[in-house]
Amino acid sequence: MKLIRFGEAGAEKPGVIINDNYFDVSALVTDYNEEFFGGDGLEKLKNDIETADLPQVDKGVRLGPALARPSKIICVGLNYKDHAAETNAPIPSEPILFFKATSAIVGPNDDLIIPKNSKKTDWEVELAIVIGKKASYVSEENALDHIAGYVLHNDYSEREFQIERNGQWVKGKSCDTFAPIGPFIATQDEIADVHNLHLWLTVNGKTLQDGNTSNLIFNVPFMVSYISQFMTLLPGDVITTGTPAGVGLGQKPEPWYLKAGDVVELGIDGLGSSKQTVKAYSGK
Repeated sequence: MKLIRFGEAGAEKPGVIINDNYFDVSALVTDYNEEFFGGDGLEKLKNDIETADLPQVDKGVRLGPALARPSKIICVGLNYKDHAAETNAPIPSEPILFFKATSAIVGPNDDLIIPKNSKKTDWEVELAIVIGKKASYVSEENALDHIAGYVLHNDYSEREFQIERNGQWVKGKSCDTFAPIGPFIATQDEIADVHNLHLWLTVNGKTLQDGNTSNLIFNVPFMVSYISQFMTLLPGDVITTGTPAGVGLGQKPEPWYLKAGDVVELGIDGLGSSKQTVKAYSGK
């Protein structure tokens, strides 16, 4: 299945994509949240939509974040060798973990707002994992049993806040609008090989990131298992798995960053695409 949430910000309804059309499933599902993912909601919804008369939704509707606000977003840093190289960072021997505030989550095509006092707002196309079953100390062999599906994520980063302002990376990762998630969550059966997906990102039509999940340093089962050794993963939680080379910080001969008016587009095989227009912070 492909799960969407649609409607005005803060009032999204759950839906599904069937044969490239949008359908409202709010009569069957309250929301795509911890209760849904942890309560066998995917299987129940799959069965229910086979016989339900679902209202069709205009495809011009705004798409919201593809899931309700989760308990946490866990990020894996420097998980592609080429990205580590472009940022002059060593290849990690274990996954680098940090958090991204869930208040950063927006819809896939909502505007990106450059934070107040930002000079170095950067882009990062990433594959994100949506947890479907509570995970604590799970083995790598059983890790896939705890995944509901996958979703496109742009892990926007303010590099001055992240790198030059001391402390953990979370300060540069958590600004409002820094986590567009969607357009849809694809359940595992929709993705033939999660470790062979093309990722891409353009700014103003110029391709800057062009990678493949085959180049992940730590693969999907390992990441789920590894993170579950340090914290309990709850249904609906998001693990965002790192970005390939081509970010603003790594541009040659000099880094460059986003400015108001820029348009960022990105996508992953099987997970659709998203588009954000960059706006200046206005204080509103």
